[in-house]
Amino acid sequence: MAFVERVFSGVQPTGNLHLGNYLGAIVNFVKMQETHNCIYCVVDLHALTQPVEVWGGPSELARNTREVTAAFIAAGIDPKKHIVFNQSQVSGHAELAWIFNCVARVGWLNRMTQFKEKAGKDRENASVGLYDYPVLMAADILLYRATHVPVGDDQKQHLELSRDIAQKFNNDFGDSIRGHGFNDGMYFPLPEPFITGPATRVMSLRDGTKKMSKSDASDYSRINLTDDADTIAQKIRKAKTDPEPLPSEEKGLEPRPEADNLVGIYAALSERPKAGVLREFGGGQFSSFKNALVELCVAKLSPIAAEMKRLVADPGHVDAILIEGADRARAIAAETMKATQDIVGFVRKR
Repeated sequence: MAFVERVFSGVQPTGNLHLGNYLGAIVNFVKMQETHNCIYCVVDLHALTQPVEVWGGPSELARNTREVTAAFIAAGIDPKKHIVFNQSQVSGHAELAWIFNCVARVGWLNRMTQFKEKAGKDRENASVGLYDYPVLMAADILLYRATHVPVGDDQKQHLELSRDIAQKFNNDFGDSIRGHGFNDGMYFPLPEPFITGPATRVMSLRDGTKKMSKSDASDYSRINLTDDADTIAQKIRKAKTDPEPLPSEEKGLEPRPEADNLVGIYAALSERPKAGVLREFGGGQFSSFKNALVELCVAKLSPIAAEMKRLVADPGHVDAILIEGADRARAIAAETMKATQDIVGFVRKR
């Protein structure tokens, strides 16, 4: 069947949104709203998969949820044209996740590398939620029968799992799906990834081999979206580099992860290919390039930081956006759940 094209994506409210979140996700969110029907979700249920001391407890979760919402709006997402809401307001996410738990296979989850990385050596003490959250992620996407998902490289495996779950559900319940009017036996789409831009994976400013992360002990490893101009300048000027001049061609970046990262950031913020950045700055010293990068970062990020600060100072306004978005999301989710319940064979009120 022909599915209505719809984009779904979400961001965890675990605090300290940074340049990696902006370039790897939010920039694409803004672009996609010009061409697609978009649903953008603050995935607060996912935050609970980590220990309480990581996500900060109830008051911190609420604050972080509002901050992510503020970042969406400040970056240019229009909550009137598209849907912006927090996941916990729509019960269908958890309900569909249970059905998908009974479709997914343990072997599939055992292959998820993110669980191994996040749980570390002490996997026995990791929460069941951390192990199972890729299934909830599949439910997040498929509850709205989304066809496209903007993801970073590290989330491609989870999107593949979403596709596997959708395909198995369609196969397992194919006769029932056809019996309910979906003649091709396809109720859930197989969502496609959007992976775009030269900085889909932004690395640490202190170590070009590690992803930029809010959990890094050093605040100098990242540029937070709430950083002021002086802080941004200081972090970029202190960013790790090497003694060689910038290369003139992309191939010269391959053995130089820190140089590659900074060039990628400049390319993404200026919406140019890396090759174009190197044509301008190749052969020059890092000091000059860093000065240009400071100017660009401040020009792009300072207005977002200012608008985020204004929005966070008005939590009632932010909450109203989330409530209105949840009402709209719930209407779509309810239709999906009614059809899913009928397909599975649940008896329900008509």
